[in-house]
Amino acid sequence: MGRRIVITSGKGGVGKTTVTANLGLALTFTGAKVVVVDADISLNNLDLVLELENHVIYDIGDLIAGQCTIKDAIVSDYRNEGLFLLPSSKISLDKMTLYQFSSVVSELSNIFDYVLVDSPAGIDNGFHISVQSCHEAIIVTTPHISALRDANKVANIITQYRLSNVNLVVNRIRADMVQNGNMIEAKEISELLRIPLIATLPDDDEISISGLIKNPNGARITEKAYKAFAKNVLLNSHELYDCEKQGVSIFSRFFKIKGKK
Repeated sequence: MGRRIVITSGKGGVGKTTVTANLGLALTFTGAKVVVVDADISLNNLDLVLELENHVIYDIGDLIAGQCTIKDAIVSDYRNEGLFLLPSSKISLDKMTLYQFSSVVSELSNIFDYVLVDSPAGIDNGFHISVQSCHEAIIVTTPHISALRDANKVANIITQYRLSNVNLVVNRIRADMVQNGNMIEAKEISELLRIPLIATLPDDDEISISGLIKNPNGARITEKAYKAFAKNVLLNSHELYDCEKQGVSIFSRFFKIKGKK
């Protein structure tokens, strides 16, 4: 049976959906078969990030209504073997129950090595259904006070569900700002929230624009960070790729040293 991992955050805008898509992609490079589930009902964006919006025929709403099978609803990523999407419904599913959603996630875990559930931001009903349908959780935050406060609220709620594994991702790290003391370090955030740190991800304009990494084995800092992230998920380890230092150029280090003299 595959692993069920909910990826969540306390607030919107921290890059949770992009993290879900790229983690799913990075895991396929380890040979895993992965499905990403868009649980953000009616505010769906995961199909857009994966650039699969024109390939969606059925969605989770159709599946729950019995209008299609699970194989009909799943969309294969034609560019990346091993990556699949279960799209969110485009209309609100106010009557969707925990049993209905959990049954879908359970069935997917019989087919795939990893089921990554992209939870809606916040702590409304969709969040609780997503968390209760999974065995593990990854909380995504950024090094900003509002994001950290909301991540702390989510972490406190998740502890009530007694998941087997809860980890933290700090996204959109600016190495130059960390080095000059204008941004809190990821390890400090992990200590403040009391959640093990499983990945640090840099602020990357290319990811913000295109959505996806090109190759987790590539040379770019973001690709290396996601490769380390996927390895940690695979092995339940916490060996981080330190993008807080890797992103600082030799020139910025020179001027920093020069400025201290």
